[in-house]
Amino acid sequence: MTKSLQAYRSNIPATHMFKNLIPKIFYEHMDDGLDLFVDGLGFEILYQDDDLAVVARDGAKAYIVQSPEYAAKDRPELSIETDVIDGIFQDISTRVPHLLHPNGKTVSLKPWGAREFAMLDKTGVCVIFRQWPDGE
Repeated sequence: MTKSLQAYRSNIPATHMFKNLIPKIFYEHMDDGLDLFVDGLGFEILYQDDDLAVVARDGAKAYIVQSPEYAAKDRPELSIETDVIDGIFQDISTRVPHLLHPNGKTVSLKPWGAREFAMLDKTGVCVIFRQWPDGE
């Protein structure tokens, strides 16, 4: 840890902490995002208007934003760490096999020690599921 980071952390009261980092994912059409997150991943819609949907599942949350301008600029890759990758893979591969990434459509052990599989929607948004060995 750098000295500046140590100094920064030493000045933060124990009651101040980051709770969640919530991605904002842009789509040309809102329905494409809802197809991946609600129909594919099983998130529930907490809020929705014409340009924004807030979706959540098991403590994970995302903002789905309809913005053709920003959707054209970036297609993100997101990772979800889990301790039940086989069950999640079984569910997704049974319900929505068309969303499995062509290069990650099975659970496999990666050189860095994690087991992973991935989903890819029709717009290029990639979601990687990752399970580290016990204790990591």
